[in-house]
Amino acid sequence: MDRFTAMEAFIRVIETGSFSAAARQLDVGQPAVSKTIAQLEERLGVRLLSRSTRGLAPTEAGQNFYERAKRALEEADEAELAARGAGAGLSGRLRVSMAVTFGRLYVIPALPAFLAAHPALDIDVIMDDASSDLIGEGIDVALRMGSLRDSTLTARKLGQCRRLVLATPAYFARAGIPATPADLSAHQAIALAQSNITTAWTFRHGATETSVSVRGRVRLTAAEGVRAAVLAGLGLTIGSEWMFARELANGRVQEALADWSLPPLELWAVYPAGRQASAKARAFTAHIEAALRTS
Repeated sequence: MDRFTAMEAFIRVIETGSFSAAARQLDVGQPAVSKTIAQLEERLGVRLLSRSTRGLAPTEAGQNFYERAKRALEEADEAELAARGAGAGLSGRLRVSMAVTFGRLYVIPALPAFLAAHPALDIDVIMDDASSDLIGEGIDVALRMGSLRDSTLTARKLGQCRRLVLATPAYFARAGIPATPADLSAHQAIALAQSNITTAWTFRHGATETSVSVRGRVRLTAAEGVRAAVLAGLGLTIGSEWMFARELANGRVQEALADWSLPPLELWAVYPAGRQASAKARAFTAHIEAALRTS
């Protein structure tokens, strides 16, 4: 039994929670994964997995083995990269997750250059506005926006941009351009539903701070829907420069209350808790960070 192959199989089982899901990621049959884990437990002389009707869970010995095996494989990858030299490309598979709109506007356009630089690397891009389960889905790095609520995550801030009050010129011509934050209460506000983004917006102007509650007939569960609703002239919204950069540049949307500021929107690279970022994940986040600076 190849030691590294067994460790990789065990890691995938822990991170996906099942033999079948691990087998799909490894592109092998489920019996092969089950046999590998059984052989690994026999060689180590300990039980690594607890099996029940609720699924698989690592035993204490299994959790300790998982953490050390994960580090060992990452260090082996690092050793290979160092031996090949700094100019060598990355290889293997990288799994990344991000919000749909940010991925469409910024990550997908940046992928051709990244893949051209690393022709032996494959990428799984998981695009979902909900936060991914990094361990359960085998995610190497997630790009997340806003404040990080989970303090156990390993994260690095990649950048931030302004939030703006935005609408189409046609909407402002019909409803009027707000002169103060208080005027927003008379407008149709398009907002995300079922998220940590509330419909109470806090503005600052010098030393003055004011909070405004807004209302609207349209609430959406995805940022793509918010974009579409704004561009359809259904109302105004608080949007990031990242989300509406092209439309701000070509005049399809315009900013209001430019003298007032809102808390910026932050972008984070997030890695599974307790795990050191792999060379592949670091290279990917550095590429996206550089792409944002030039966008």
